[in-house]
Amino acid sequence: MPLKSDANRWGSLAKLFHWTIVLLILAQGVIGLVMVELPKKPNIIPIYTFHKSLGLTILALAILRLTWRLFDRRPAEPAAMPRWQVLGARGGHALLYGLLFAVPLSGWWFDSASSLRPLYWWGLVKMPSLTGGGADKALKELAQETHETLFWLLVLVAAGHAAMALAHHFYNRDDVLRRMLPGRRASATPTR
Repeated sequence: MPLKSDANRWGSLAKLFHWTIVLLILAQGVIGLVMVELPKKPNIIPIYTFHKSLGLTILALAILRLTWRLFDRRPAEPAAMPRWQVLGARGGHALLYGLLFAVPLSGWWFDSASSLRPLYWWGLVKMPSLTGGGADKALKELAQETHETLFWLLVLVAAGHAAMALAHHFYNRDDVLRRMLPGRRASATPTR
């Protein structure tokens, strides 16, 4: 399978970024929802540390993915796709990209405002504080609320994205979903 995308399908690198980020976000969401329900004891610190490192990894992958998009063409939309759907898809993708940056950045901001301990990415890279250091209770609460709200917005937008991909596959019977599936090739001709 070609590394770069062509007019009919996404390339292997775009698919790798897409599905890796999807899987990491699913894992991150489950970890985040479970960890906030755990009793606040020292033995949960590794879970929070893992959550933070995973979030920074998603941010790094989002940066790489967006950088790759600058050099990789986008497959053409199906010819039968109405203009409003094309614009909706582009807007939805822009919102998803924005949230891929905003959710981890807001988590980093929340960690910085908490100022509990230095933030290390996978225990190797010390990350700078986004607030200049020092705890700030009001800022911490704002950052926490922002992080949680952006997470739920990401869940909503990602669910809509998945629903539209399934609608294209089962209702429109076009290659919109098939061309992003791992190891799959879009058909050369429309199926409708």
